[in-house]
Amino acid sequence: MASGIALTDTDIRVVVALDFGVTFSTFAYANTQNPEIETNNNWPGRDGQLKNPTVLQYDENFNVLQWGQLALVEEPVRKSRPNKESHPVELFKLHLSSLKAGEKPWLPVGLNHVKAITDYLTEMQKLIKEKVQTRWPSLEFPRQIKLILTVPAEWNENTRNVLRNAAYNAGLLNHVKSRNLDITTEPEAAAIHCMSVLKEHNLKPGANFMVVDCGGGTVDITIRQLLENNKLSEITERSGDLCGATFVDREFLRFLGRKLGYGVIEKLKKDNYKQVQYLIQRFFCSRIKFLFDGERASFRTIELDVPYYCPAVQDYVVDKEKKAKMEEADWLIEITFDDVKEMFDPVVQRIIGLIEWQLEEANRECDALFLVGGFSESLYLVKNIKELFNDKIKTIAVPPCPIAAVVRGAVFYGLNMNIVQSRRLIYTYGIEILNEFKPGFDKKKRITKEGLVYRFNPLIKRGTLVDVNAKVTREFFPVFPKQTSATLKLFQTRNDRVRYCNETGVRLLGTLKIDLPDVHLGTNRPIEYTLTFGKMEIEATAKNKKTGQLYTSTFDLDM
Repeated sequence: MASGIALTDTDIRVVVALDFGVTFSTFAYANTQNPEIETNNNWPGRDGQLKNPTVLQYDENFNVLQWGQLALVEEPVRKSRPNKESHPVELFKLHLSSLKAGEKPWLPVGLNHVKAITDYLTEMQKLIKEKVQTRWPSLEFPRQIKLILTVPAEWNENTRNVLRNAAYNAGLLNHVKSRNLDITTEPEAAAIHCMSVLKEHNLKPGANFMVVDCGGGTVDITIRQLLENNKLSEITERSGDLCGATFVDREFLRFLGRKLGYGVIEKLKKDNYKQVQYLIQRFFCSRIKFLFDGERASFRTIELDVPYYCPAVQDYVVDKEKKAKMEEADWLIEITFDDVKEMFDPVVQRIIGLIEWQLEEANRECDALFLVGGFSESLYLVKNIKELFNDKIKTIAVPPCPIAAVVRGAVFYGLNMNIVQSRRLIYTYGIEILNEFKPGFDKKKRITKEGLVYRFNPLIKRGTLVDVNAKVTREFFPVFPKQTSATLKLFQTRNDRVRYCNETGVRLLGTLKIDLPDVHLGTNRPIEYTLTFGKMEIEATAKNKKTGQLYTSTFDLDM
């Protein structure tokens, strides 16, 4: 979609980066004149932590009652009867992902993910405004704020539009098309953060380094090259998958489902969700997930007292055989080394597969690997990566403050947007043209009455490394001698073998219509069509080379 007229605010005093995550969110900020980055570590009900749970608690009319840590209960009520408590809403960001409809997280009837995202950003906005105006009392919010939002590498193009509109409706922007908002990908921001430790590992200009950003929901990976003057280039196309830390939690619940019944877990999540979360956070994460290192010799079998962490569970187990077994065991479940390993391995193997793919794309030329994000603190994940890649990558390390790497890198990007010199395109861009019909090659349904066929004409291919503000120019001519105008439609696609613009996965970005007078010149009226790849946008320009007349439009650049 064309961006239209952008409203520009130039008096920027503070850069604020907002890392809106699947399971946890945070923000950081810095003054443009004294750029010392501060990461918020003071949340309602959660002091001293760099991130806040991405969770909302609503009333029956979907008004926000609590958010973040306060939307979760600290300890369940000690009673066995079911408690029809209100259900906290979480993981709603995954509705922007490529998950199939049936795999997307539960939302209550009457609530959609766009409202949930906007509501959460509204609460974030209140806290951000309080923090920065306390720090700089004369600051005009949000006009003097440069806002940086981070997005996963592989998510669809609608993500940016939803987040921009949500940020505006949340009060983070004065105008929905304000240029005070910039967006960067999570792996790009993480790579910028990792630049601060490159010298410690003797990485000099020309060195390639991989950043593996392991969050709660997503894992994003890219290989960058350090250039002269502390600038970055992108060596490989970004890749990512839904295989973050929460998917280990999901495996834990599946393990319990095998013991208690899968229907039991689903009913508990519906009626006693806070108890399930208490079980995951206070038992599984604290006693198992954060400590598991994959060393069998040091592991001791752990007993889970199910009713202690989830008092309602006994009323939900209806399978006679399973209930008898649990009663015989006094409702204790033993969790062995192999049980825990089976919870981790499907997720860890997917991350390893992503790393392998990146190395293949870079022809195995990678000098260092940095793990960031909350899941980077998993001893088992780090152990597996080091064992498998130590002979291929010289340096494998976790940089300081890995949990806040994305948001701190995003602030640095906002302070110096020239730090990124080049990126690899994740789409092929092209326009629709008319060509002669080729029997046996073209589809007849796309033939015009003149016997011509509409085809996709690629201008630049996916995976091409382009410098910021690089231009791609092509020359076209009118098809018919008496043609008085031409319509140039710009499309994008991830498919490198597209033949027609109406194929699946081909998206229209926008249209430029150019006047073509001087019909006496016939088809000899060249049109110069140029794409300029800026930091955030693509500018499309069509120039009538005979008259000099220019036609321009801008479109969001999906990074």
